[in-house]
Amino acid sequence: MKYMLLVHHNEDMFKRMPEGIRNDMLAESIRLCHQLAGKGQYVHASPLQPEATETIVRVRDGKPMVTDGPFMETKEQLAGYFLIDVKDRDEAISIAERVPGARIGTVEVRPLIEITGLPESKQC
Repeated sequence: MKYMLLVHHNEDMFKRMPEGIRNDMLAESIRLCHQLAGKGQYVHASPLQPEATETIVRVRDGKPMVTDGPFMETKEQLAGYFLIDVKDRDEAISIAERVPGARIGTVEVRPLIEITGLPESKQC
């Protein structure tokens, strides 16, 4: 079963952390991805650009409304994700506990709804 691990943390706090610590967290995330790949559990992962780069798109009454970020007033922002393929929720939670971002924010664990008929994914 596929799960999306959505990593949320305070972007301003993260930017204020020493660069060495941020680099260590990235290296740890990369190692985790390689460990997951070795077990056949890795699908994809990536950090996201800062919230200020986001664009929100809504369509109301057939008319698009586009708003540039930052948009949401929250203490934590979506910082990145891991897409994994595991046997169950407990295994997904076990992996979420190893995500470095969980130490400074939260990791939301969400199962995907798998549907047929979609095109094959291509490498990012």
